[in-house]
Order: sequence, then C-alpha cells, then structure tokens
Amino acid sequence: MKIVVFFSFFILVRLALAQGVVPFVDFNNWFRTVTNGELRYIELQPIKSYTAGDNLVAYIDIRGNLRVFDGKDRIDLSNMNLDYKISDNLLAWNIGPVLQLWYEGQKKTLGYFAGNYVLKDDLMLYEDTRYNSISCYWNGKEYPIQISTGTISLQNSPKIGENIFAFADNGGLYRIFYQGSMYEVGVWNGDINFQSGTDIIAFNDPTTRTFAVFDKGTFVDVEDQWVLKYKAGRGFIVYEDINHNLMIYKNGEKRMLSPFPGNWDVLDDVVLFENNGFTYVSYNGKEIQAANYIIDDYVMKNGTVVFTTLQGGVNAIIEGEIIELTNLLNSEYEIYGNSVLVKLMNKNFLIYQNGKLIRA
Repeated sequence: MKIVVFFSFFILVRLALAQGVVPFVDFNNWFRTVTNGELRYIELQPIKSYTAGDNLVAYIDIRGNLRVFDGKDRIDLSNMNLDYKISDNLLAWNIGPVLQLWYEGQKKTLGYFAGNYVLKDDLMLYEDTRYNSISCYWNGKEYPIQISTGTISLQNSPKIGENIFAFADNGGLYRIFYQGSMYEVGVWNGDINFQSGTDIIAFNDPTTRTFAVFDKGTFVDVEDQWVLKYKAGRGFIVYEDINHNLMIYKNGEKRMLSPFPGNWDVLDDVVLFENNGFTYVSYNGKEIQAANYIIDDYVMKNGTVVFTTLQGGVNAIIEGEIIELTNLLNSEYEIYGNSVLVKLMNKNFLIYQNGKLIRA
C-alpha cells in the first residue's frame, strides 16, 4: 500500500509576538500594509509578486530577491529565482533540491534532497528523496514520520490540518500526529476519510462503525453509527447525522444547528449554514442570521465571514458582529487575521481592522 501523507511546511511565529499584516499594492504601485490601525509602507518600488498569511507576507522585490515582512521587520532571504510557499506563520522555499524555511526570524535548511512539501499554519510535512522518507516540522522541531522501500505518495488533502494530521503506513496502520506525539487509530486495508481541522480530527471509524473524533489526545465516539458528512474546525466538528440534522460537537457536548440544513461550511472558528432559505453563522456557541437569502460568494477564516450581498455590496460578520463594508459593486475581498481587505473598482482599498474602517 502506498503511504498517504500530506506535506505541510510551516514556520511558526508565536501569536503573542505577531504584528499581523494586511498587504496590498496601491494605485502608485507602492506595497503597503495596515498594522494596528496604521498604514505602513513595505516597499516604495514595484514588486513582482507576493503571497501572504495572517502574520507574514513574502514577496519578490523589483530586483528578484525573496523578502519576508512580519509586520515589524523586512528581511532578505534569497537573491535567487525560486519558488516559495507561505502559511499564516511559516515560509518555505526551495533552490533546486535544497529546502529551507524561515521560522521566528531564523533561516533553517531542512534538507538537501527535498521532494514535495505542503504548508499549513504551524506544521510541515516534507520528503527526503535520498532516503525515501517523510518528516514533519512542528513547533521548531523535526519528527520522522515514515521511511519506505516502496513508493511514497505525497499530496495535500483534508487529512492534514493546521496543527494535526492523519496518515497510513505501509501496513495500513493509521496514525494521528498531534503536538509531537503519535496516536494509533488502527489497521484498515483501505482509505479512511479523515477531516482535520486546526487541532481536531473527525472520521467514520470502519472498525467500530461509529462516528469518532480525536480531540485533545482522546478518541471519542460521537455517534453510534456513521454520519453522512462532516468537517472539523478549531476545537469542534460539524456533521450531518443519519437523519440529516446538522450537529455541532465541542468540548464533549453536541447540539443541533439545524433540522433542515442546506449547504454548509466550516473553517477555523466559524460555521456558515443555510436553513429554510436563510443563511446563518455560528460562532463561539451562538448563531446569528447573516442574510435572509442564500449566500453564494463568500470567504471564511478565523472568526470572520465576508460575503457579497444580494445587492452586490460587501458585508462581514466578525466574531459574531454584522458589519456593512461597502455598497459598491464588483469589489474583491480577503481576510488576514480578523481584518478584512476590500479592493474597490477604482483601485482604492477599504480595511476593517479592530473596529475601524480605514481607507487607502
């Protein structure tokens, strides 16, 4: 059996120290950000490209150099043409087969014969082609995951969460990696549909025929039979039971969100779901009506949902509060942390951060 593992390469920047970034290129082609409610310049010259997470932005400057900005400092990383990936807290790049990361202000080489890798928020799985092995980088440490004499298949999938992941070895033994430790799920000659969130995993257990959750190092049977659909967030899971009820499980307790759900989605701290033609958001144990219609165009992250209104404007729900951002049509939007960046048609920007609307 091929080893199914998912690569996540991540550079951890502690949230207590993170400044946060909301990057954009304005009409002057200046590269800017908003930090703690203040507009700042990252570069005054045009840049070639950038990719950002909540707390980092990596970019290629006008000279082709790779740089990272962490909300406070701008750091040069490489002057070579290369590929890079970024998560909310980690930055990884490779020069040929050499794989490197940026972590808490430090550069580190992970391998000289690197293969595939995938970034998540706080962990990374990466391949060493010389030894045909897979390792994990999490919380500043490297952990061996798998060595194989056969073929290793590396891909991103719902089995990989932001701080947790599930995988199967050659013999079909499924394990879960969580906070530096391995937990055995069991042997199964086939695929198990693990849905991993930030720190929790849900799955239909093929051996016990129950619906189970791995939560804080413990396996719990949430339902005594398989459920129809499920997704994981941060410390909770949402699922449709056999009777099509939409349920949420958190801290050992479960409750119903809707007896007649339509489409629904989960990411980080929020749940977006339809009920009788209305759209609701569940956050921190409370449900609020987001719209009296079905929302089609939206993005979710952390405790925030941003969506296009029926009239074509942009509204947000941030930690349970409904906020009208703009009535202008054809606006684009992104989420960084719980800040919202809205790009208007005239190349102006709106940034909602810490309860204030900033124009740039």
